[in-house]
Amino acid sequence: MFFQIVDILGTIAFAISGALVAMNKRMDPFGVLIIAFVTAVGGGTLRDVMIGVEPVSWMKNMTFVYVIIGSASFAVVFRKRINYLRKSLFLFDTIGIALYTLVGVDTGLVAGLHPIVCIALGTMTACFGGVLRDILCNEIPVIFRKEIYATACILGGLTYFLLRRFLEDENYLFVIAGLVVIIVRLIAVRFKISLPSLYKKEDQST
Repeated sequence: MFFQIVDILGTIAFAISGALVAMNKRMDPFGVLIIAFVTAVGGGTLRDVMIGVEPVSWMKNMTFVYVIIGSASFAVVFRKRINYLRKSLFLFDTIGIALYTLVGVDTGLVAGLHPIVCIALGTMTACFGGVLRDILCNEIPVIFRKEIYATACILGGLTYFLLRRFLEDENYLFVIAGLVVIIVRLIAVRFKISLPSLYKKEDQST
């Protein structure tokens, strides 16, 4: 039950995040729904395809379809109040990557995969919906910039497996690992911490 709640909360967070980006791009209602849908299930779809799940998880459970439609509709109806909070998009995106990292890790564990692969699946699940969203909205994906994004997911996954040796309660493990993702992302943005650049200043200016 806890895992299902986490999955649904992640879907809601990413669907709203995608809808807000689409509305900022002034897309029509159909475009908003498509971007919300792609953001919410894009990473999970890629994960399921890679581990051979047929059909992919959201196709077997219409709850996710209804949740995405409801979340996108909520974002449209209350867009003025949501947009009034300048950091709402960032917060929804941060919560989404934390929750989806856990979903991907758990999926890898159920499939009997190595912890490193599980962490990779968690990072992929968390990040690639946003990658597809940004590409469709003609933006450079956040994961490909200097920002601490995928790194936060990786650290959350590592925390999960490190604490797994000491904690038996899966619920506590999920909560702590999710908080690590959120806190790392918040600290990185608050103090403008980023990965080192491969380019010199003169290269960036040209």
